[in-house]
Amino acid sequence: MKALVYGGPGRKSWTQVPDPEIKDDRDAIVRVDAVTICGTDLHILKGDVPEVESGRILGHEAVGTVVETGRNVQNLRPGDRVLVSCISACAGCRFCREGRYGQCRSGGGWVLGHLIAGTQAEYVRVPFADTSTYLAPTGVSDEELLMLADILPTGYEVGVLNGAVQPGDVVAVVGSGPIGLSAILGSRLFSASHVVAIDPAAARLEAAKQFGADITINNGREDPAQIIGSLTGGLGADVTIEAVGVPDAFELAVKLARPGGRIANVGVHGKAATLHLEEQWIRDITITTGLVDASSTPTLLRLLANHQIDAGRFITHRFALGEFADAYDVFARAGETGALKVVLSRG
Repeated sequence: MKALVYGGPGRKSWTQVPDPEIKDDRDAIVRVDAVTICGTDLHILKGDVPEVESGRILGHEAVGTVVETGRNVQNLRPGDRVLVSCISACAGCRFCREGRYGQCRSGGGWVLGHLIAGTQAEYVRVPFADTSTYLAPTGVSDEELLMLADILPTGYEVGVLNGAVQPGDVVAVVGSGPIGLSAILGSRLFSASHVVAIDPAAARLEAAKQFGADITINNGREDPAQIIGSLTGGLGADVTIEAVGVPDAFELAVKLARPGGRIANVGVHGKAATLHLEEQWIRDITITTGLVDASSTPTLLRLLANHQIDAGRFITHRFALGEFADAYDVFARAGETGALKVVLSRG
């Protein structure tokens, strides 16, 4: 088969590799029908995730068709259409039993495209297939379903739930890329009084309005602290969500939080960010970090199937499976191209 192979920082290639094989009785082999690119993949290509070794097949999100299962797979059959989650869950270790699948210590967690071969390929081996895939609901397209592999549960869990968004809160989301937009959408599910989107790109701020932001701030030209201060009587936001993964974004999220506020970091950081404890120790703030667990995926699937969330609006560009050079170029230049999520589909 062909797959997108990481060759070290800045290098990738769509090339011939061996077909995946069942290695464990709980594995499944899935034909990839639709796949996307994540901001984390861009971090990998920058060298920000050194655990990813040269030769690794990239990608951790897919919708596909089961073609083979190990003998201990109970809930899947060849021909089933499934969502492949970005998180693999053994279901038996301490963390999985607590629903913290991202911290799995028995060969799961974020492994696809990280520690084992990923989904940006014609076929993928999915470990712990019963608990790491979801049967596709009737009436939901591959493209819509694909958005639940990573970005929607990530923005919802690591941003909205970790940030403990409550009815009436003022929520400031720093960054209006796909994860930030997911956090905006999720915050609206909890009846935030105001959802503020902060980004220097006008196109992304326009997208943020479509996802539920009622206030947008271009932090290339405007002062977010002044605007949010005027909105909150000088207090600051109840919840700030960092959705970029660069030092300036994290430091801004801390600055914008009110005393007693909650700061949820979602971004993947490749460089150190400064926490000014000399200023913050007295302010009773809570800072959370996290890797998505995908424990919310069943809930989000129900909302998607009932048309209570619109996942399809994330998709701005479409490519044939294998057109990864063009897709990565468009996605990496999102400020110029207006890309939110790109989808590569089997013809």
